[in-house]
Amino acid sequence: MATAFEKLWRLGPAAFVLKAIVVAVAADGLLLAFILLRRAYRKRYFRRRDTRVFELRQQWDDLISGKIPYESWRGNSFDRRIIESIALDAFEAAGAEESARLLHFLRSSGLIEKRIFEARRFTGWRRLRALVALGRTRAPEGIPALAEALRDPELEARLAALRGLGRTASPLAAQEILIWLAEKGLCVPVLPLQSALVQCCAERPRMLLPYVQSAEGSLREVLGRVLGEVATPALGLDLVPFAGDPLDELRAATARALSHSQSNLALDVLSELARDPAWFVRLRAIVSLGKFSLPRMIPVLLGGLGDSNRLVRLRAGEALVTYPGAMLPIFQNVVAIGDGYALHAYLTAIENADLLKNLEAELQSSHHIAPSEKARLEAVLSSGSIAVEELSPVGASRAATRA
Repeated sequence: MATAFEKLWRLGPAAFVLKAIVVAVAADGLLLAFILLRRAYRKRYFRRRDTRVFELRQQWDDLISGKIPYESWRGNSFDRRIIESIALDAFEAAGAEESARLLHFLRSSGLIEKRIFEARRFTGWRRLRALVALGRTRAPEGIPALAEALRDPELEARLAALRGLGRTASPLAAQEILIWLAEKGLCVPVLPLQSALVQCCAERPRMLLPYVQSAEGSLREVLGRVLGEVATPALGLDLVPFAGDPLDELRAATARALSHSQSNLALDVLSELARDPAWFVRLRAIVSLGKFSLPRMIPVLLGGLGDSNRLVRLRAGEALVTYPGAMLPIFQNVVAIGDGYALHAYLTAIENADLLKNLEAELQSSHHIAPSEKARLEAVLSSGSIAVEELSPVGASRAATRA
């Protein structure tokens, strides 16, 4: 009687096909068994974790207050990960008092020191996990470890450290990021860097100034955008030298910072920036000028009504509405511009401020305007448009383009 091997030998080339089929079936069976085993294990793990989370939640106040000794759960990696996860999640919605309580718990239990150690000693995904957790604690003592990770050769580690420093929203974190940028240059994506710097420099924007002055190329552009976001009136005249800078973001930052400076120099600089080639620089300048409410700024704001950008026109209209007792003269000047877009921006601001009836009443009661002029202004106010023959060359060109 022939053996199984002899029967396979007689099959010739078909034996190889049969062997391949057997191997494929065996491999598929093993893969299916692995998938089923893994699903069963994960189902058991999540059921166990859910049960343990519920038990720990019932004892949460005793856990974070220290009534339950930390030694009873710190040695259990399963419980430790759950407790840390719950505490970090609670940070996201906690107020100032609760955040201080949770931070004290993380410090007292040694969880922050454990993450600092892991962030400095581990590599790969374990270091990434430690950096993310350390950033979520927002603890100042974690800033040095996160700053060290900024020099990691792996981009993922640098991004995790950068986001962690941004979460702290601390000037110390901003200082570490700026020193790192001065050393290494722009070696991370722009958006995470800008977000981290905006959060960390909001409290002390002045620290950006020396780095903006010494930076070059794309890094200077990024720092200029950040300065434009965090610039405050406290910077005041410190930003005046940037008014003529070739970087648009720095000119916009200057316009924003001068919004509460009452000096004549600030007003002159803002008047110049209101004619800047970049529309967002003009927008910042017009918004800043609108906060002064000085009669000498009315001609500049009237010029803003004729701007080519819609947002600039609307902001100029809103600024002009804030001048009490000058509504009718300003309306006359707006009509005299002869630009339908300027008129629309001003009337929109009047309506949004619910002052249209006041303007109508002031126009009706005025005795210093000729009857023909009053009739013309009433017609413009009622129709919301200027007659074609009264349009200025610029207004006529815009009307033709719109048509």
